[in-house]
Amino acid sequence: MPSPSIVWFRDDLRLADNPALRAAIDRDEPVIGLYVLDEESPGIRDLGGAARWWLHGSLSSLAERLAERGGRLVLRRGAAARVVREAVADAAAGAVFWNRRYGGPEREVDSALKQSLRADGVDVASFAGSLLFEPWTVTTGAGTHFSVFTPFWRACLALPAPRAPLPEPVEVAGMTRLASDDLDDWHLLPHSPDWAGGLRETWEPGEPAARRRVRQFLRDDLGRYDRARDEPATGATSLLSPRLRWGEVSPFTVWHEAVEAGGAGRFLSELGWREFAWHTLFHSPALASENLRAEFDAFPWPRLRPAHLEAWQRGRTGVPLVDAGMRELWATGYMHNRVRMVAASFLVKNLLIDWRRGEEWFWDTLVDADAANNPFNWQWVAGSGADAAPYFRIFNPELQAKKFDPDGHYVRQWAPEHLADEPPEPIVDLRETRTAALSAYEQVKTAARR
Repeated sequence: MPSPSIVWFRDDLRLADNPALRAAIDRDEPVIGLYVLDEESPGIRDLGGAARWWLHGSLSSLAERLAERGGRLVLRRGAAARVVREAVADAAAGAVFWNRRYGGPEREVDSALKQSLRADGVDVASFAGSLLFEPWTVTTGAGTHFSVFTPFWRACLALPAPRAPLPEPVEVAGMTRLASDDLDDWHLLPHSPDWAGGLRETWEPGEPAARRRVRQFLRDDLGRYDRARDEPATGATSLLSPRLRWGEVSPFTVWHEAVEAGGAGRFLSELGWREFAWHTLFHSPALASENLRAEFDAFPWPRLRPAHLEAWQRGRTGVPLVDAGMRELWATGYMHNRVRMVAASFLVKNLLIDWRRGEEWFWDTLVDADAANNPFNWQWVAGSGADAAPYFRIFNPELQAKKFDPDGHYVRQWAPEHLADEPPEPIVDLRETRTAALSAYEQVKTAARR
């Protein structure tokens, strides 16, 4: 009797450089690809709308690529611990393989499942497929975790270089008898209304498109990355964040191909920032809901003004760069990184709205929002997180526009009314609100001294 191997796909929706898939193939038994839409396990955060849209496309692409090689992707929905065990029983599987996750609730699910399956005599193994440097491998001299990026990244670079990527399998010997949900029945795509037209025009989810984008970036944009990466109108950014978020390309592949292309130092440090975010989440699982620096629990957030929050969400603040960024986000599920910082700073430090409100909006509207980077970067801007911007660093959106969009190309594309003879007025005074923010941050400092 065959003893199939199950590959439990999660945020690694690819065939190339997939250690779990390679382990299953090397076992020389039929391989079952399994994806579980888990919206039931305690603590695991439901996906936002833009992420659900991307997931549909990426799963569709993965299923097609597996089928081309003789394999099959099985889709099931429910609490992962239960669903994976059911799949093992249905297939009489002898082994289950997956690539590791690093969020607290996810690790609890994986650890318990690994123990229970092994107790039943099933071979189980997990692998490093999503991070270049796993969190427990990077520690200070005292054996603790890092809270500042520069020494963290220096420690990473002192470790052995990331492993070489694994080749894409030519054949995946699958089995077809296992029951599967229909992807359309999951209703991941928006309807009534269908708001995803801009996403479809901007993105093509899936591993082939991810690989093309890596090659295009390294060929056309890497050489100007250092000098132009902060200019939202130039297109010099990699646009790889959703590809890495969904694991359509591995960081190992990106790392090695960038090194081979040469001149990738600054770009590699951006990969390092992603690693630092996951390092932080690993040690602080409540990153999306709790201030990393406890003294910020005393921040005197004023009563929420819903009109201000909605104006920010819709790109109607009267501040050109902020409005342009928020409309880019709404239309495409993406926002240039420099503009993300400006828009986030405006929400927290000019509108004095709790960073968690912004994090929730980005979680719902970004195609690249993940459990580490989204809250980590919001806390960095707010001043409550690891390696946080000093409390007195308040991005001036007017100065940022002059520096990084001096000819107004980006604003003209997304918020052209700001370049008209009579542009809209800002909903708040930037100078006055900056002063109010500094006063609020001073209260945090005073409370911390007591």
